[in-house]
Amino acid sequence: MPEQPYDVITMGRIGVDIYPLQTGVPLARVETFGKFLGGSPSNVAVAAARLGRRTAVITRTGRDPFGDYLHQALGEFGVDDRWVTAVARYPTPVTFCEIFPPDDFPLYFYRQPTAPDLEIHGEELDLDAVRAARVFWMTGTGLCAEPSHGATLAALRARSAAQGAGEAEGPRATVFDLDWRPMFWQEGDGGDGHRGAGETAAPAARYREALAHATVAVGNLDECEIATGEREPYAAAHALLAAGVELAVVKQGPAGVLAVHRDGTTAEIPPLPVEVVNGLGAGDAFGGALCHGLLAGWETARIMRYANAAGAIVASRLACSSAMPFPYEVEQALADGAVKAAQALPGTSGATP
Repeated sequence: MPEQPYDVITMGRIGVDIYPLQTGVPLARVETFGKFLGGSPSNVAVAAARLGRRTAVITRTGRDPFGDYLHQALGEFGVDDRWVTAVARYPTPVTFCEIFPPDDFPLYFYRQPTAPDLEIHGEELDLDAVRAARVFWMTGTGLCAEPSHGATLAALRARSAAQGAGEAEGPRATVFDLDWRPMFWQEGDGGDGHRGAGETAAPAARYREALAHATVAVGNLDECEIATGEREPYAAAHALLAAGVELAVVKQGPAGVLAVHRDGTTAEIPPLPVEVVNGLGAGDAFGGALCHGLLAGWETARIMRYANAAGAIVASRLACSSAMPFPYEVEQALADGAVKAAQALPGTSGATP
């Protein structure tokens, strides 16, 4: 365990994003692709690192060249990879997308027969580091299969015990990114977003179990409905608070974001105007900026404005991980009141411009 706690430790998915370098073209006709680090929790760690935070990720890759690439990319982004281990029997996942701005970005996950990042075992976790991290970030996908489900709960319970004992100094949060991906669950809807009677019983129960240990919950309306049964934003936020969290963040796409704190504070923040190129990484940029704001001790509305701006910047760019903004870019977007064309440029892979 390091001498100083990490600002942010994330746990869950990692993979290689193979994204077309052409927009408005179906995959069958795409001729050129780019290779990027992917996986929502890993992207959140990158986003927080870009904002100056000391971050690490707990995940697993295949023992293959794509796994080697992910270690290299994490290092270039300044994310500690000490808890990124290899699983020999499963390949590193890859994900393809199609890009049809402004709001159609189909994803194609290749995680068969299962993904290495679902092979995280509880007994292998560095629970001392998990307990000490100022922010710990986990996702709903981590609950979809064993041993990842058990390991995620072990990490959450360690956090709850540490918080109950008052072990950590300064701001700290345990963030549950609801991250509903139905195609990853054995019980579910096959990935089309529609559910039949009884199909979400196991996911809903596991979400409730995790919410009892989280202090912050973040999700869009679909994800909030899975977690709480509520789809109306205020009802969903209050249901999340009732489930145990202190801060509920409900992302509403073009309608902006709603944040409700247990202390009664409410913030409704409209989106920042942006010409969308690829919306897939915006939520991860939002997550990294949310962690940054929580660590800074900002009031809720300021955190939401900052996170909205970070997400909008990434939505204006083609990539996800390499498109995560630096602080000066977020501040410029906030000052301008919009993401301007000059900011809508691909990010670089290095830690500092």
